[in-house]
Amino acid sequence: MPSPLPVRDGVGATRLRVPAVGPWDSVGAYMAERFFHLDPERLFGRFDRGEIVATDGSVLTRQTPLGVHDFVWYYREPPVEKQIPFDVHVLHQDDDLVVVDKPHFLPTTPGGKYLQNSALVRLRNALGNPDLTPIHRLDRATAGLLMFSARPATRGAYQLLFERRQVEKVYEAVSPLPKDWDPQAPALGGSPFPLVHRNHIVKLRGNVCVQVDPDREPNAETLIELIGFDERVLHTLLRPHSGRMHQLRVHLAERGAGILNDGFYPELLPETPDDFDRPLQLLARELRFTDPLTGAPREFFTRLTLREAPGPDAARRG
Repeated sequence: MPSPLPVRDGVGATRLRVPAVGPWDSVGAYMAERFFHLDPERLFGRFDRGEIVATDGSVLTRQTPLGVHDFVWYYREPPVEKQIPFDVHVLHQDDDLVVVDKPHFLPTTPGGKYLQNSALVRLRNALGNPDLTPIHRLDRATAGLLMFSARPATRGAYQLLFERRQVEKVYEAVSPLPKDWDPQAPALGGSPFPLVHRNHIVKLRGNVCVQVDPDREPNAETLIELIGFDERVLHTLLRPHSGRMHQLRVHLAERGAGILNDGFYPELLPETPDDFDRPLQLLARELRFTDPLTGAPREFFTRLTLREAPGPDAARRG
């Protein structure tokens, strides 16, 4: 559903479904209860200023009754954001695609307490392109390659590549060296490298972590290869065949090699403020695909590195 409001300061308008009936005598009364954490008079002031509109762009008042409109649109009021002190770096830009290196801690899109501090909003503002839209996503904690559509006319062709799993994605990760590590016979969970890990991952509403259902057919698959190791850490290359939420983090954790600085897996730790000196050691390293418009092969490589990766004198295998 297209927004009747233009992108403002890099942020698109938000859509809210309004009930057709209920105990409220107006849309304003419903929204005041729906957003109970906001000062009602401040919310009503937005109606008075014409900042809340219907799908056709018509302005709603605080007295607009229920049942007239199914949806309303409005701009979120920017929160007081903590600045993420890392930049997005553009690696490639053409008429259809923008490919960037997203840093750790920066979300792909606005949400929750982050609006301006998101890769999408920063890029829209920096490039002056309100049509910019991510074609895929990276977790806030993950750094590396992220691809954006530059114009709506060709967006669907690139989105289909991801939906049909026609994009080769390569990641790398650094984990604490497993306690049972045998440098003469490198293996994870009893399986020598390279190994394939499969399971069934489920995201339950209200849970920050995904769940694994051992009784269902696998829907997530990752090829895990060994890059190297030293006396502290293990460095692996990850080739996901699927793109489930937190898939790589879960698969390494299940193999006894949870990613360094991961506060979710294998154990959910209490939430703490971001520690910019301890980023999750997971990096989206490579993207490869056949361009749906030209048929030409395309590949992109990150310029970022993982700070905890073994040095050049570390053992290399596989």
